[in-house]
Amino acid sequence: PASAEAVYKAQCAACHAAGVLGAPKFGDKAAWAPRISKGYHALLTSVLKGKGAMPAQGGKQFSDEEIGAAVKHLTKSAGASF
Repeated sequence: PASAEAVYKAQCAACHAAGVLGAPKFGDKAAWAPRISKGYHALLTSVLKGKGAMPAQGGKQFSDEEIGAAVKHLTKSAGASF
């Protein structure tokens, strides 16, 4: 399986590194706090199915488990401890 960081770089960083279309940036605690408070499973569901400007990330190059690891990597940068 791909590492969480590799999945983040390949599939998430294009938007989350720069905040494209309002995507919360990597490490931005204020932007991530309300999202993190909803819990890991809610975040994972949003990522896999899509939400707002973010298209569904599930069913592509990486498994749901690999995407989940990337979610944990991204949210950990903003203080989550899933």
